[in-house]
Amino acid sequence: MTSPTPAGDDQAAGERIKLWFRFAPREGWLPYDTEGLWAAPVTSDTARIENVPFLVDGVAQGDIVRFITGTDGLHWATERVTWSGGNTIRVLPIPSGPLGRSAAAVHERLAPFGIGGEAYSADFPLVALNIPSGDSLSEIKSLLTHGQDEGWWAFEAACIGDAWNNA
Repeated sequence: MTSPTPAGDDQAAGERIKLWFRFAPREGWLPYDTEGLWAAPVTSDTARIENVPFLVDGVAQGDIVRFITGTDGLHWATERVTWSGGNTIRVLPIPSGPLGRSAAAVHERLAPFGIGGEAYSADFPLVALNIPSGDSLSEIKSLLTHGQDEGWWAFEAACIGDAWNNA
């Protein structure tokens, strides 16, 4: 099943293209096997990812990805060419926890670090975060672990580097 596409199309996006990723759906997770991410063309067959992935692993905002264009005009990712150094972390607030189902509360807790991200929907408040590698990684990782231990949220690391692992 294809993940929902936000309103708009490639023409409305100007210089951006929708870059599609295929993956195996996970049991107990959303029932999708593709995700479309906005990207800015770099060459005729590469593009820079412009938003944070909710579903696909191994990709971060700012990465450069190679793609092929199908006969239907869709652009399909084939490999990551360059890692941006960003870390993709997903946070899902626990409905029975102190934050309830509030994606805004997740953003509020992480605001002091200037972390950018997106919320999937009001019905499913999964927050996908783009966390640059830098000096604050250990503090951010500590806060995420503390929040998980306290029942605020569950989180997963979807695309990370050595700096995240060593933080």
